[in-house]
Amino acid sequence: MEYIIGGARGPSGAPTSQASQPGSPIKDASLETFTVDVIEASMQVPVIVDFWAPWCGPCKQLTPLLERLVTAAKGAVRLVKVNIDENQEIAQQLRIQSVPTVYAFKNGQPVDGFAGALPESQVKEFIARLTGDEGANELDAAFEQLAEAVAAGDFANAAQGYAGLLQELPGDPRAIAGLAQCYLGVGDLQRAEETLALTPPDARTHAAIVAVQASVALAREAAAAGNPVELEASVARDPSDWQARFDLAIALVAHGRRDDAVEHLLTIVKRARTWNDDAARKKLLNLFEAFGPEDPLTLAGRRKLSAILFS
Repeated sequence: MEYIIGGARGPSGAPTSQASQPGSPIKDASLETFTVDVIEASMQVPVIVDFWAPWCGPCKQLTPLLERLVTAAKGAVRLVKVNIDENQEIAQQLRIQSVPTVYAFKNGQPVDGFAGALPESQVKEFIARLTGDEGANELDAAFEQLAEAVAAGDFANAAQGYAGLLQELPGDPRAIAGLAQCYLGVGDLQRAEETLALTPPDARTHAAIVAVQASVALAREAAAAGNPVELEASVARDPSDWQARFDLAIALVAHGRRDDAVEHLLTIVKRARTWNDDAARKKLLNLFEAFGPEDPLTLAGRRKLSAILFS
């Protein structure tokens, strides 16, 4: 396909926009311009993609806020707006379930995102993470240290650190998600869910919260999936036993074999795409949510899934 760098069309019903101004960091994108305006542009500077619709009330709050904050960033980040009514193919390819939905792209890959109209403070934090603001970097460093503790299995110290941050930043979704992740790490699903319940309504679509919620749901599902040894034997006997392969993927996640789980689900999508109402593709998206947008397995898995779906 030939990609053309197109000008803004000013779609009907759009919130007030600066996209038509020459040199503006804000654009309206279509299928023909998406690769240039988002994928290629993100190799130079972070690109925020705002998926909206003219009938969407929250979009009329979020889009002007994004425009104002992106303009204030003075070129450190760009904004590309996609009207899903006029660009349904883009929305379908990226599995946009609701609007507003916002993705951030760096180096040609999605690295962060959220759904719903967040308050200005959280949108500022979202942009600061992309642009490397110094104030945000200091706080990010604290969260990164705690995330490393979680990755190392030091859940007790990590939980103490997240609890301290939560006292300083009441309602902060990253602190809530981190503390819930600690409880999840020691197998206390009930306390993980109780912690997630502390999330303020306007932060429930934050990427970190969504990821831990998905992880908790997967943990509960994995407990009922069955014995992976028996399921592997069933798949070996009949590679087309899609239910056994699906259950095996869920069980493998619980045993830390994430790569194998993803490959089994990709196999179902490739060989029996519509099986059980597209269950394998939907479960892959759940896994990617749980792993997080920046996880290497998420990035690789999304590329493989796209290659299968659009081949």
